[in-house]
Amino acid sequence: MGTSAAVGVDWLRISASIVLVFVLLGAMLWMLRRMKHLQITQGGVRKLEVLETISVGPRQKIALLRVGSRQVLVGMSATQFTALGQWDDTPAPKETALET
Repeated sequence: MGTSAAVGVDWLRISASIVLVFVLLGAMLWMLRRMKHLQITQGGVRKLEVLETISVGPRQKIALLRVGSRQVLVGMSATQFTALGQWDDTPAPKETALET
């Protein structure tokens, strides 16, 4: 009778440990989300943003990034990054036809 009680206590202790781990994990995830939200609201506009990426090979990509007020086209491989081009982020003004 003593061994079955010890086994029951062991399972109870293991179950309580698992529940404690899940509670701590949930609290940590909540805290990380909260910190990210505060960082975005207090930090203002993000300086770096990935606008679009395209895969051109098994380990090669081309990415269009916005860095501040500029757009940069970057080639990425497994070992390096290469700037392919850059330009201002402001769109070109549209030409209007004169009505006659």
